[in-house]
Amino acid sequence: MRIPILYRFYEILPGALVWAALLGSVALSFIRPLWVIYFILVFDLYWLFRVAYFVFYILLSWRRFREAVSIDWLSRVQEKSDWKRIRHLVFLPICGEDEAVVRSTLEGLLRAHYPKESMFVVLAGEERKKEAFLRVAQSMTREFEHRFGQLWITIHPKNLPDEIPGKGSNLNYSGHMAQALIDGLKIPYDDIIVSAFDVDTMVHPQYFAYLSHRYLTVPNPTRASYQPIVLYNNNIWDATAPVRVAALGTTFWLMTELSRPERLFTFSSHSMPFRALVDAGFWQKDIVSEDSRIFLQCFLRYHGEYRVEPLFIPVSMDAVFGNNYRQALVNLYKQQRRWAWGVENTPFMLWNFSRDALIPLRKRIKYLWNQLEGMFSWATAPILIFLLGRLPFWVSREAPGASLLYYQTPVILQWLMRLSMVGLLVSVFLMIFLLPPKPQTAPSHKKFFLLLQWAILPVTLVLFGALPAIDAQTRLMFGRYLGFNVTEKKRTGSQLSYVRN
Repeated sequence: MRIPILYRFYEILPGALVWAALLGSVALSFIRPLWVIYFILVFDLYWLFRVAYFVFYILLSWRRFREAVSIDWLSRVQEKSDWKRIRHLVFLPICGEDEAVVRSTLEGLLRAHYPKESMFVVLAGEERKKEAFLRVAQSMTREFEHRFGQLWITIHPKNLPDEIPGKGSNLNYSGHMAQALIDGLKIPYDDIIVSAFDVDTMVHPQYFAYLSHRYLTVPNPTRASYQPIVLYNNNIWDATAPVRVAALGTTFWLMTELSRPERLFTFSSHSMPFRALVDAGFWQKDIVSEDSRIFLQCFLRYHGEYRVEPLFIPVSMDAVFGNNYRQALVNLYKQQRRWAWGVENTPFMLWNFSRDALIPLRKRIKYLWNQLEGMFSWATAPILIFLLGRLPFWVSREAPGASLLYYQTPVILQWLMRLSMVGLLVSVFLMIFLLPPKPQTAPSHKKFFLLLQWAILPVTLVLFGALPAIDAQTRLMFGRYLGFNVTEKKRTGSQLSYVRN
């Protein structure tokens, strides 16, 4: 299908802005060093503001998290007269994962404080991995078929037209299959909450009770998705240091966003009404970032009257795994690039927002700004702060007409970086409380190294933050569209699926 010229322009825009900022900073460091110095100074002041923003909202989310996990949500939801009408439909897309991963996830669902007869589970396999999937599906059916309300098996055919292989197309197919089965059971769509989970997702025991309570108490519940805190605790003790820093950074970013729900898109494992899912036409099957796109599909379907409700209870998944250190880092880079491919939402938003006058202008501007600024900062901020900030001083010993501010700028930048360390200290503090107990197989000094790992934060932000984001935006700019990369999920002897209470 031929892409309209204007849509291609929207695809080019994010990458063009990033490269203009980076190349412009380098060129102007030689031509107009004073301009770059003052730009970096303003940018670092802006970054300090972002750090203060981060600290305030992550501590607010932390307090709400501690409150949420201390409440008996099953008792709360049982106070609602109509709570028994709610059914939970859980999708678990599978693409070659070990049987141990699937089993531990199903066992985690059984540990949930919620009636299991109200839980329907879909094991959604791929025909391209059919033989391996059927072995897992048959084994899981024998073990779990009579322990849930329903356990359904679907196999997504390969090479279907107008789709790319991946989680989104699998969910699209299994969603339609589940709809037919639900219609046969004659369950009202408004009574079903869908949870689209990665297959390694371990839910907090109170997740479904808390989710049900929110669904029954928030205004207009079928016009909202529900986003939990995402942890990567399942194998965090066995992960490499860069993987741990990146995983914790993702958790902390999402926690700050949860306290600002007007900024939220759905991310990774989340829940939503089946009514909204059907109205939106299920997950888009020709994209990579289906987790955030489904929110935008609903947002457009309801002309802006759709939102994300935060859930201050966690789900836990696997951190990136590799058979060796190098492979783990390669897999981390690919995972971060896949997440950064969420930039594909930028042209989608620009194209569709301009064609829907029913969406309030303020909402359109707000979401577009959050998307553009977020993608731009992701790709540029670490490089501008840690690498290019010193370049004007290195290439120009003295700037003609320089003011006192010019000569004081290195000292000012140094102090701004020191003040920004508050964000790092808060991250270390929260890490201590979010980590699961140390496995007996882990050496006793591992906790000490988990504190030292934060020293590599600047390197991690550049290599596994900025670079994959630049990679993704550059690919989109040149029309080199990214396919879906499946993150490897395995269990070793010391890796225990875990969500901290």
